Amino acid sequence: MSELNGELRVPIESDADIVTARQKGRALAMEIGFTGSDPTLIAAAISEVARNILTHAGHGEIRMSRISQNGKLSIEVVARDEGPGIADIEQAMQYGYSSKSGIGVGLPGAKLLMDDFGISSQIGKGTSVTMRKWVH
Repeated sequence: MSELNGELRVPIESDADIVTARQKGRALAMEIGFTGSDPTLIAAAISEVARNILTHAGHGEIRMSRISQNGKLSIEVVARDEGPGIADIEQAMQYGYSSKSGIGVGLPGAKLLMDDFGISSQIGKGTSVTMRKWVH
């Protein structure tokens, strides 16, 4: 794990890294000012995208940062890998769909937990998921 220009970076290469990313994301959320169940929801979304990295690409990275926009604060989480990519993003975003042996809540579950969610993917080049949750 490293911090670069206020951005927290956690390499994802093992189950232990998923736990680290969850913990760091929860701590950052609390530092930013999230209260109640929000830090736990953010940690769960991080866990889902990190699990996808490990399952489908083998390794990648989670980047987390504080964003201030128009006087509002948010946490931004970017999950990146250089794996096989997603052939059909629309299908992958269907709740219950799984290309492996999972239960199919990873990406759609993360989207439900966060306020903003975007995904881009190229076959053979990898996937990038960007999520934000705003302090209310």
